[in-house]
Amino acid sequence: MTESEMKTIAGMVTREIGVLMEDVQHKFDIVVEGHQLLADKIERVDEKVERVAVKVEKIDLNLTAHRNDTESHRGVYRVGEPG
Repeated sequence: MTESEMKTIAGMVTREIGVLMEDVQHKFDIVVEGHQLLADKIERVDEKVERVAVKVEKIDLNLTAHRNDTESHRGVYRVGEPG
């Protein structure tokens, strides 16, 4: 094999490696973008869960206050489980 042929082969290999590296980099970029989208969605879900938890806590406080209020009026209201 001549030196010219070796240089031609080396150039071809270099180009192929470059194309392969660009393809791998592109795929990494897609994976990173996907992870960022998932992180954003998880953050939005966490915010929604937090808002629901606050609402549930308010309902719990209101229900407790209501139960305490009705238990103070035993002669008028009856709160309890049937049976």
